[in-house]
Amino acid sequence: MTTAVPLAADPATHPRTAAPLGRLLAAEVRWVLRRPRTLVMLGLFALMPVLISIGVVIADRQSGGGLIGAIAGNGLVLPIATMTLALALLLPLAVAMAAADAIAGEATHGTLRGLLLAPVGRLRLVGMKAFGVLVVAVLATGVIAVVGVLAGLVVVGGADGQLVTLSGTTVGLGDALGRVALVVVWTVGQLAAVGAIALAVSALTEHPLVVLAAVLSGLIVFGVLGAIPALDWLQPYLLTSGWGAGADALRDPLPLDGMVQSSLRALCYIAVGGGLTMVRMLRRDA
Repeated sequence: MTTAVPLAADPATHPRTAAPLGRLLAAEVRWVLRRPRTLVMLGLFALMPVLISIGVVIADRQSGGGLIGAIAGNGLVLPIATMTLALALLLPLAVAMAAADAIAGEATHGTLRGLLLAPVGRLRLVGMKAFGVLVVAVLATGVIAVVGVLAGLVVVGGADGQLVTLSGTTVGLGDALGRVALVVVWTVGQLAAVGAIALAVSALTEHPLVVLAAVLSGLIVFGVLGAIPALDWLQPYLLTSGWGAGADALRDPLPLDGMVQSSLRALCYIAVGGGLTMVRMLRRDA
């Protein structure tokens, strides 16, 4: 008497189903937040506005100039000033680190091959990794903004909970918080452009340090080129052009030209970086 042996499932009739997108994004966020370097980085960003506020109070720079001088006795300037300062290098560094780990880091540890073979889809994989980088940008900027508002009101104080603009006018707490939120959104947009380019570089190499070196050196070169008067014609093409536009939120009436132009420029970089990443990942051998 023979026993019937069940036939193996035919892949053609039982195709592998892709995991839900929400589950993939949640898994990527958990993976990002479990990195010790991410937690340390967020802690350092939370410390920045606290240290600046303490320094301003100790120095008592009531007549100082610039953004730091404007914080004295006017605490709601603190979050915007801190975001403007951090955007010069520290925030792009955090985003570049996240992008370097997203693809090049996975390749270094040998886990990228499994992701490429998994029933995820390469375009969905790129979207998942881009979402993880965006989460880092949002968290880093949000931490600076939230701690900056609290430190500004508690440590620096002044202006009766209102914001004295650089134009000499006074706006209420609600309007001031709205301006801080506007700078947060704008800053995240600029960091998304950095992240898109960093992901493209990360897809081209298996060494995370190469991604960091390429992105940071590129930003430094952009800054140098933007500081040369004879090369003013390059300004519309440099990502770092207009990175000081966040301080415009401290003026009244609120000028939006600088933020709009830099946001459109960032969208172009996002399109280029995202396109290069997708092309590379679609052609990459598993």
